[in-house]
Amino acid sequence: MGNIKFVKENKEIVAADGANLRLKAIENGIDIYTFLSKMTNCGGYGQCATCVVEIVEGLENLSPRTDVENKKFKKKPENYRLACQTLVNGPVSVVTKP
Repeated sequence: MGNIKFVKENKEIVAADGANLRLKAIENGIDIYTFLSKMTNCGGYGQCATCVVEIVEGLENLSPRTDVENKKFKKKPENYRLACQTLVNGPVSVVTKP
């Protein structure tokens, strides 16, 4: 089990190991999309890169970046992730809409 802390929202949730970050955010009312992205997102398939989050603590408790993330984030720091491609395996702190 790992806690996911959403920094901007000041909300902490509990997630089972292997939980998908995007799904846990949506299930708990955390808005990870900007206004336009709410209508144009791909639904969690890693194609649009609109669910980008910044991991400020616990990067080591996440699944490795996928090939999709490596392509989308060539010029971004290692702590930028697509929530839809990220599995949580321990405590982590997340900044939405970086």
